[in-house]
Amino acid sequence: MQGEVGEDLLSLRLSVGSAYHFEPTKKRKRIDEPNDKNIMVLHQARDRMIRFGCSRHGMGDDKGFQLVRLLLLCATAVDRNDLSSSTDLLRQLYRNVSLSGNPIQRVTAHFTDGLMARFITKNSSFYSSIMADPSPADVFSAFTSFFLASPYYQFAHFTANQAIFEAFEEDEHWNGGCLHVIDFDVSYGLQWPSLIQSLSEKATNQKPISLLITGFGKNMEELRDTEKRLSSFASGFRNLFFEFEGRLRGEKGQEEIQVKKNATVAVNLVFYLHTLKNYSDIYATLMQINTLNPSVVTLVEKEGSRGNHSGFMSRFMESLQYFAAMFDSLDDCLPARNKERLRIEKNHLGREIRNAVAVKDEEEKGCIYEGLETWKTAMERYRFEGVRMSSRSVSQAKLLLKIKSHCSAMDDHGTGTGFRIFERDEGKALSLGWQDTHLITATAWRRSS
Repeated sequence: MQGEVGEDLLSLRLSVGSAYHFEPTKKRKRIDEPNDKNIMVLHQARDRMIRFGCSRHGMGDDKGFQLVRLLLLCATAVDRNDLSSSTDLLRQLYRNVSLSGNPIQRVTAHFTDGLMARFITKNSSFYSSIMADPSPADVFSAFTSFFLASPYYQFAHFTANQAIFEAFEEDEHWNGGCLHVIDFDVSYGLQWPSLIQSLSEKATNQKPISLLITGFGKNMEELRDTEKRLSSFASGFRNLFFEFEGRLRGEKGQEEIQVKKNATVAVNLVFYLHTLKNYSDIYATLMQINTLNPSVVTLVEKEGSRGNHSGFMSRFMESLQYFAAMFDSLDDCLPARNKERLRIEKNHLGREIRNAVAVKDEEEKGCIYEGLETWKTAMERYRFEGVRMSSRSVSQAKLLLKIKSHCSAMDDHGTGTGFRIFERDEGKALSLGWQDTHLITATAWRRSS
């Protein structure tokens, strides 16, 4: 599907883009808001879509193209505050998308919800129903299901952990077997069991290993659960001394991290920098990290050019292409109408889409998705230099795709369909891609001498 969507987006950039002047979009001053009647009509259309799925089956063989075209026309109308066109196009979309249809119907359904939330006021009860966050249990369930089903998160975690492990090995002549990992977004701690296991296999009676993880999280309950899981897992290994220090993100003390004396210090920035409010916060974070004098900084981020400096339509089209590839890849990993896949899309990917689309320009925060070159420039600006990915990292990434045999994968020559590993920046970056679309990129950094 991604090939079709890519062609659709390319042609629409030329046709719709030139017709509607995506950059910059000339917005009308919104004098009034969608009235109750219009909102009710859209509410009913959405409710029918959720209960019955797509209500039309006669759009022709190029339905994917037509859905994408409708979506981009609607995004343009919403961005221009064109109430009449927005209402009509949203109603058409809800009649043709489905949360349980093919990948393009499903991804378009979530983007339609995002546009709907952007279109109406935050005071509307309809807005609240669209943007309602799932329960913490549902979020955790979707995250772990996605972690197990797709190589997406495992690629990020294993590649970062390999770089940390190799930095620890390089410092063995002076670190006394001590490793201190500072994780700026610990996210349930699912990254760390594989590192704990690797360290335990290296540890001996004569040379035990001590691992301290300082992990920043959203709330204390989540941090306590993470500590419990990791401590329980680590307790099963001999000659490994494990300690977890949970800290709240954004707390005053985050600026005063105390590193463990004479230990290898590794800073983990896996899916963290894009969550910051603006580029000033990113630069402040990198300055702080530099003062910690880490042996390695692991950076993994989603690929894109969807920073706050670009206009809404540019970000929207980039996001659509990215998430179309994500939905296509998940469709390949899990069977059709699989309930687990639907939970992942609703409570994880769909939630990301809605939050990215619904937030107005003047309220933008986070979602700073950039490409490899932008992150490279930022890291080098703060005196970090890229580390070449080892052959073990590359082999491990390719092995992961073979292990995930239920998912399609391309071979080393780029033949076949599905997931693919890209070696980039002269071997200093590894990307996981779906066909020709880069999804996430992993890099490792050390302080410049």
